[in-house]
Amino acid sequence: MELERIGPNRYRLPRTGKMRVNGLVYATEALLPHIREDKSLEQLAHAAQLPGVVEPVIGMPDVHEGFGLPIGGVMAVTADGVISAGAVGMDINCGVRLLRTNLQADFDKPTLRALMQEIERLVPTGIGKKGKHRGITAAIFEDVVHRGVKAVVEAGFGRPEDVEHIEEYGCLAGADLGAVSREAVRRGAEQLGTLGGGNHFMEIQRVETIFDREIASRFGLFEGQLTVLIHTGSRGFGHQICTDYSKSHIPAAARYGIDLPSKGLACAPIDSPEGKQYYAAMACAVNFAFANRQIITADVRRAFVTVLGLAEKEMGLELVYDVAHNIAKWETHHGRRLLVHRKGATRALPAGHPANPPAYRNTGHPVLVPGSMGTASYVLVGTELAAEAFFSVNHGAGRILSRGAATRTITREQFEAQMGDILYNIRDFRDLVDEAPQAYKDIDEVVKTLADIGLTRKVARMRPLAVIKGRD
Repeated sequence: MELERIGPNRYRLPRTGKMRVNGLVYATEALLPHIREDKSLEQLAHAAQLPGVVEPVIGMPDVHEGFGLPIGGVMAVTADGVISAGAVGMDINCGVRLLRTNLQADFDKPTLRALMQEIERLVPTGIGKKGKHRGITAAIFEDVVHRGVKAVVEAGFGRPEDVEHIEEYGCLAGADLGAVSREAVRRGAEQLGTLGGGNHFMEIQRVETIFDREIASRFGLFEGQLTVLIHTGSRGFGHQICTDYSKSHIPAAARYGIDLPSKGLACAPIDSPEGKQYYAAMACAVNFAFANRQIITADVRRAFVTVLGLAEKEMGLELVYDVAHNIAKWETHHGRRLLVHRKGATRALPAGHPANPPAYRNTGHPVLVPGSMGTASYVLVGTELAAEAFFSVNHGAGRILSRGAATRTITREQFEAQMGDILYNIRDFRDLVDEAPQAYKDIDEVVKTLADIGLTRKVARMRPLAVIKGRD
């Protein structure tokens, strides 16, 4: 499919065939070849065919082929349109949170290794692992999926002020466990407080560069600071919900006369029983994921206390912010109430926007953009210009190699050269090579794409000192 250049780092995907609206892709010339190599544009064109879709359907600089909507895709629909599980993603509310400390990032490697080991002792990593707080989390599970982070804070995980620094205050309204299958509930009840595998990770980082000192100061960030980034989602709970509704919405679409462009975009009218059920189930997974990251945060704080022997408050370990990457939410854009599907995309509200939490009303909330393992991560803020993208920006670097291709082509020597002196917890590189930095786009180029045209403003750049991941 052909793109038309309409301005710096902006390309139109023209409306053709059954498309109802145009697409918009953000990219630099360096990123364009990657976008053209997979089916991202075709998947954007498919999304542009769905009932109620609002112009434009968007591909972010990190866009790459996914299931249904591409990862790095944004799709907004009107109230008489459809909701699609494939436009939210398998890992509902996969997201990232940043903790700041009062510490300088000058730890020696034995101390970093001890921190990694203690965090791993408290937080299970890898596919299918069960949480270590099941006696508590099983008892409060129903409360968690309906009330999100407040439920686990009340159970002793974290601080009340954490809630003020989470997107949607850690709870998406409208959750109903009655819309969730028994299999999803079984998987979810066991996995609260776990990291998972795949691209999920925790990083101990050093703030390397401050770009905007005033905003960084308001976020509590300074050069040389030790920070912790946590990236995970709703685990098997959200995956099962997406699987269940992706299947059930295929016949539902047929009943409502919807011509599906692909099975990955199976959908139902938002106001139909099937659409309402998916939203209620999705909200459960959103709340689960916020709570999951909250429990992990409490365990990370415990690990720091144990290893460093300092009081938690003395070290800080305060929550800067927590953002969702895979979600559908009701928002107001251009005077219209829209259901915005973000799949591998991050909300980015500018200064003064009323949906910002009070702490960030005058700056815009922190936008957290993790890179790949071994490369940098960024803190940004959105600007008023991001309104053209429904106040959305990229969520990461974006893959350029599939997991299979990465495993086949990246050698141990290439992997170790890229990682340098960064510590990582898995000894056999073959268990990590599918997440090697070489499998991802250049995070600096990706972030530059929107910053150069004023949709975002760079605040800080962090580099990993130690990376914790789970085996698949």
